[in-house]
Amino acid sequence: MAQDDGPWMPAAAFGRSLKGFGVNLLVRDVDRSVDFLRSILSIEPLYADRDFAAYRRGEVHWMLHADGTYREHPLLALTGDGALRGAGAELQLYDLDPDAAEARARAAGFTVLAPCRDKPHGLRECYIADPDGYVWVPSRPLEP
Repeated sequence: MAQDDGPWMPAAAFGRSLKGFGVNLLVRDVDRSVDFLRSILSIEPLYADRDFAAYRRGEVHWMLHADGTYREHPLLALTGDGALRGAGAELQLYDLDPDAAEARARAAGFTVLAPCRDKPHGLRECYIADPDGYVWVPSRPLEP
């Protein structure tokens, strides 16, 4: 989802607006990642172009940056061809229907690392890998 009319706000203004906790994911292809978030997890970006996308869900902001935007950043040394970028991290999405997300992921050919299950911590959740290997965990609270 590239937008040709330029960013919705200057980068410095966006940076100054961020508070609390945020996540930045370095991805090979922003458009592909935006498509995954939209089609599998039903999340629309605040803004997206070929190099950058910004999201907000509740009070949490996250961003996607294409590899090329990082130029000489030290993370690039860790993301070589074929690297599983998201190993060890879970990106939790609370109150998002895990069964529907799992069904969409399977239909689209994405890897479901763990199917939906009711967990002892009171959530029904599943684990879905995105195109770069980041693991997204949609969940819903179980009925008491």
